[in-house]
Amino acid sequence: MESQILYNGSSKVVYKGEGDEDIVIRFKDYIAAFYNIKGARIENKAKMNCSISSMVLGYLNECGIATHFVKRLSDSDQQCRLVKHIPIEVIVRNVIAGSMAKRLGIEEGIVPANTVFDLCLRDTELGDPLINDHHAVALGLVSYEELDVIYEVSTRVNTLLMELYAKAGIRLVDFKIEFGRAADGSLVLADELTPDTCRLWDATTGERMDKDRFRRDLGRVGEVYQEVADRLANVLNK
Repeated sequence: MESQILYNGSSKVVYKGEGDEDIVIRFKDYIAAFYNIKGARIENKAKMNCSISSMVLGYLNECGIATHFVKRLSDSDQQCRLVKHIPIEVIVRNVIAGSMAKRLGIEEGIVPANTVFDLCLRDTELGDPLINDHHAVALGLVSYEELDVIYEVSTRVNTLLMELYAKAGIRLVDFKIEFGRAADGSLVLADELTPDTCRLWDATTGERMDKDRFRRDLGRVGEVYQEVADRLANVLNK
């Protein structure tokens, strides 16, 4: 009997797990950009992203960050905790790049004096619009107290990941994460952390090591994803 599909997206499928509070996330060999206007199959991408996300989320768990990740089940599958997702995307920016640079007319690569936090409403039909704290509360998505926790956890995650990637010779430019509520109401980081969801630049050469290679037709997408996985495995002794 096949497991029940809870979500089927471009880059992963979520299945109901064996336990009532478990899910299985299966990564795909597919990469998509611009709301699926552009897409392609990347050989072994599922294995690479599953490996990267498992290592990073496992590391965060060990550092005391509550995440939905439980364990890696296979080359492309993870066991995770079932949570009720909050439809807000938190974008943490250490370097100005991507949509922020384009939206504000700022050159990519500039390092701001502060870490920039963006909130986006997760709504594809609306184009995942930017919102602020008051919008999020007015929409009934979170409380101000929960936002305090989200910003605190996001800041801690950023510090930990910057340190981790620096050891791997990689610059963490920005990343996006989402949160969910566990059965007890506590907030849990409930998202993958891969080159699909992070901007990663080689610390020495500045080479892009993330999905921008696909967005911008730079080539070598699979090769750089594998390089990220290999470097993290070396740092974490996996």
